[in-house]
Amino acid sequence: MPRFSDLEVDEKTLTAARDGDPRAREGIYRSFSGPVYNLARRLLGGQAQAEEVLQDTFVEVLTNLHAYRGEAPFAFWIRRITVNKCLMTLRSPWHSRRSSLELEEDPPLGGEVHSHEGYSTCRMVDQVALERALAGLSDTSRLVVWLHDVEGYTHGEIADLLGRTASYSKSRLARAHARLQALLDNESVTEPCMQVSNNC
Repeated sequence: MPRFSDLEVDEKTLTAARDGDPRAREGIYRSFSGPVYNLARRLLGGQAQAEEVLQDTFVEVLTNLHAYRGEAPFAFWIRRITVNKCLMTLRSPWHSRRSSLELEEDPPLGGEVHSHEGYSTCRMVDQVALERALAGLSDTSRLVVWLHDVEGYTHGEIADLLGRTASYSKSRLARAHARLQALLDNESVTEPCMQVSNNC
């Protein structure tokens, strides 16, 4: 499945889509629907919510194509809209897990968590175990891990999205890394498979 960074749209297609050409619009949807859904699924943890974000994202993208000015790659513009839709879902009082993104914490591990600079989640793990471990994080922690480690957001960018400080993002990431490590250790994973970094 292609990632946002792998996708490009030529100016001719963009112009046609802006002018309402249904084939150009369908081409944009076909190119980006997979990455949009996968990102939403990772950040929200639920299929139904990811499908809603997919729909909402493309309603906004296709309605606001005229607003895209080319200051950033088109794929990153769509990715930003997707992340914002996910954040709106997480902050919604209808969100099934919690009513407040700000107060959400990971469940305790039962022991002291040591955070340290330079910890990386780039360890070889089994895909199923990784999915379970990510699901074991709170919504906010999963969001911070995925945006930082996979999507390449800086702590400053994550802080802006969450309305917090860069220090908050760094602290949240360190705690999430420690929890992921503990969850994966509990799985007793021995088979090498994939990394949690940009190779996902």
